[in-house]
Amino acid sequence: MSTKSKIEWTESTWNPVTGCSKISPGCKHCYAERMARRLHAMGQPNYRNGFRVTLHEHVLDQPLKWKQPQTIFVNSMSDLFHEDVPLDFIKKAFSVMKKASHHRFQVLTKRAKRLLELDSRLDWPPNVWMGVSVETVEYLDRIEQLKQTGASVKFLSLEPLLGPLSDLNLDGVDWVIVGGESGPGARPMQLDWVRDIREQCIHADVPFFFKQWGGINKKKNGRILDGRTWDEMPLAV
Repeated sequence: MSTKSKIEWTESTWNPVTGCSKISPGCKHCYAERMARRLHAMGQPNYRNGFRVTLHEHVLDQPLKWKQPQTIFVNSMSDLFHEDVPLDFIKKAFSVMKKASHHRFQVLTKRAKRLLELDSRLDWPPNVWMGVSVETVEYLDRIEQLKQTGASVKFLSLEPLLGPLSDLNLDGVDWVIVGGESGPGARPMQLDWVRDIREQCIHADVPFFFKQWGGINKKKNGRILDGRTWDEMPLAV
């Protein structure tokens, strides 16, 4: 369940939860759902329930066995703050992340409302980076909810970017990732949208990471923006 990752902004993935459900337009062509279906068809036991939310207690302690410090994306195949993930299980995951202090953990959710509701009941170690996904202006409230949490590093994943985000309030934000949708049915991302977000990040002195243009053939489209890659990261914690 924990593997080296091809995701540009992380190194490994750790999936103590698999499966999710769609809550906003960015979920329409979910890559994790496509992958879960393939793994289910291949008989992978952790995907016996397909893309239904499933807890994997046996995976919880895996980061403690990784001796080499690394950056780990938590639940690339799910959402730790999904309503079907009990608070006790979330606390167990946080306990492991605290114990594995030699790693950096990146947690990403679209369920910022539940994140904020549970915030005061969580023990936030400094090596846990917390992010929210925002695809259009209709979901900017996720950013404000993220800012109210106790996470020491707060980041935005503006992917898949489905519209312009021209008036971001980046106060209290430590990192911004931008990316286009990829795979079958991928919706296009406009150059002006990306440039505008980059300029907002430069103005606010917030690290900017451009992940990909996306599209049906994301490798061909690449990740070059105005002649270069943008791989800025927050200062290590």
